[in-house]
Amino acid sequence: MPYVPHSPEEIREMLDVIGVNSVEDLFAEIPAELRPKSFDLPKGKSEMAVLEMLGKMAAKNTTDLTSFLGAGFYDHFIPAAVDALSSRSEFYTAYTPYQPESSQGTLQAIFEYQTAMARLMDMDYANASVYDGGSALYEATLMAVRKTRRRKIIVSEALNPIYRVMLDSYTTNLNLELVTVPHNHGRTNVKSITAAVDKDTAAVIVQNPNFFGSVNDFTEMFAAVHEHKALAIMSTYPVLQSVLKTPGQMGADIAVADGQSIGQPLSFGGPYLGIMTCSKALVRQMPGRIAGRTEDEDGKPGYVLTIQAREQHIRRQKATSNICSNQALCALRTLIHLCLLGEEGLRRTATLSVERAHYAAQRLTAIDGVEMFTKGPYGNEFAVTLPVNAFEVIDKLTERGIIPGFPVGRYYDGFENVLLVACTEKTTEEQIGIFAEILRGAI
Repeated sequence: MPYVPHSPEEIREMLDVIGVNSVEDLFAEIPAELRPKSFDLPKGKSEMAVLEMLGKMAAKNTTDLTSFLGAGFYDHFIPAAVDALSSRSEFYTAYTPYQPESSQGTLQAIFEYQTAMARLMDMDYANASVYDGGSALYEATLMAVRKTRRRKIIVSEALNPIYRVMLDSYTTNLNLELVTVPHNHGRTNVKSITAAVDKDTAAVIVQNPNFFGSVNDFTEMFAAVHEHKALAIMSTYPVLQSVLKTPGQMGADIAVADGQSIGQPLSFGGPYLGIMTCSKALVRQMPGRIAGRTEDEDGKPGYVLTIQAREQHIRRQKATSNICSNQALCALRTLIHLCLLGEEGLRRTATLSVERAHYAAQRLTAIDGVEMFTKGPYGNEFAVTLPVNAFEVIDKLTERGIIPGFPVGRYYDGFENVLLVACTEKTTEEQIGIFAEILRGAI
């Protein structure tokens, strides 16, 4: 029996108030092909029988593929302790921490997460996280607009295209001028971005490593941005911050990232969390929640939400954002994962991922017709040009049990033969060898 809290009479009464004839009419605007499909479960089945049927349906998903797919989300190893500790009931069921006197554990976890993120990025402050990397980038953009009172945003085309789509969508009605600077064959076009900055610019947005995997040092460009009193926003891949020059070292004002790669399984797309860090000068522009540590009159530590800039806590016209929820459980998983790895473990994870990617690039470019698309340094991800269409290669190799990467032509016109390939510490040299040999046969 389905759990439906309302009687037919109550549902009828609500529909009458809304002014529609049926529940189906409520969802008439949603195309039929986008609505959830029925599980087609016969009535009267026992729990055991239903579980068996659902298990068979789930088994239709192919989960044993060898994946070289990245493009912003990566298959890193997650220690079993992350699941064990984060699944404790006090974390799983905790209400949002409005009441510090009853939420000290949650607030302490948020505070420690913030501290870890700020140190990872070499920035002054972090918040309790937002929804994902894209929403973090949008919130960072609005921070820059509020701080500078300017409306021009310069965006690198080498920024993850999913984030650029989100930015376009979120800012549609905000009267902002988004200027996209084309990439230079997969490299961030630093020279053109610098030339585009002027007195009307609120912020420059770049990514490191960029969507094509290329690594940059933006130190000089950020200095030029600051000469125009604009802000520098950097989207990052958090795992590689343990081995790359950090946003703080480059002089970024705001650094954001998607935290999936630290402690979150891929899970068909989420839930993830958006990491947000900034300089001290911008902390009062930070959206969402920030946990702080203090001491009571006896000198005992206590944790509270502080610098609240949300509409529930201050006058609405002064709220910095209407974002309503941090991803507390995901942030906790990220914190546990980082604590388990430690500084050396995270650096080892990053180093192994980079080494495997460079080995893969060596093996793939040894195939006739396969060339590196981007020139210059790269991390755990790189793009190659194939002699054939990348979409077709993906179809062929997936049938052989390998997802060879991401087709760049999906977002960049004219690059249908370009394949983006990612490795992590889980990628073995044997898998790379098999990938290379099957690819050789497929093209």
